Amino acid sequence: MKQTTATPLSRGEFGALVGLPRVLDLLSAKEVHATFFVPAHSAGAFPDVVQRIKEDGHEIALHGYCHETPVGLTREQEADLLHRSIQKMRSVLGNDFEPKGYRSPAWDLSPYSIEILEEHGILYDSSMMADDYRPYRARKGYSADEDHYERGVASNVVELPVAWELDDFPHFVFLNKPMYLGLRTPNEVHELWKQEFDFCHSLGDGVFTLTMHPQIIGRGPRIEMLGRLIDHMRAANVSFRRAAEAASDRAGVLGCFGDNGSKADTKD
Repeated sequence: MKQTTATPLSRGEFGALVGLPRVLDLLSAKEVHATFFVPAHSAGAFPDVVQRIKEDGHEIALHGYCHETPVGLTREQEADLLHRSIQKMRSVLGNDFEPKGYRSPAWDLSPYSIEILEEHGILYDSSMMADDYRPYRARKGYSADEDHYERGVASNVVELPVAWELDDFPHFVFLNKPMYLGLRTPNEVHELWKQEFDFCHSLGDGVFTLTMHPQIIGRGPRIEMLGRLIDHMRAANVSFRRAAEAASDRAGVLGCFGDNGSKADTKD
């Protein structure tokens, strides 16, 4: 495990002990159930708040062990990492914990990732971007170089697509190593996400997937903005669903007819 210094650790504590309770309180007040993708190490470090996620009726899905990318690992290393992540989560949530979904840290997958998820019976992944609002069958065996491009073959894993535009990190975060500057206002992001949602809703059948981190969205003005966005979406008469519910609904349909979707709201 890479050595981490005190300041980023304190930011993680803010996410777990300040930001996450604010998010959970808001979701409870709005009667919304969501999906939380939790690194296994984080679950072990903050078991009480992870238990609250479960007790509040939200889905808990996989998000690596220490939020590490699988890219560059051997197939055996990646499979072992997934196994260890599940075992660590069970040590916190109980041996009956059976994850339905996975989201790769940094949304990056190795050539083996989807195949490994399929072998472990994982229902869905939420790390790729081959569509915007419609779930599809995740493909395994992607490859490309200067001379060819191979999409691979469709797997049994449902893909709930993501987008950087619908992630709170690029809009709000400042980092000095490496230098990265987001820092848009909550009102700017509200308008962007509202327009994205309205377009999705105009399609008639789609999955609107927001990705949010408690240490980012959990700051006061941003939580207030999220509440306003939830109210706007609810006024459009849509359903708020855990990712596993949306993926399960589409699994049979995708197997027979191709790409379709249903309403969903997910959180990192």
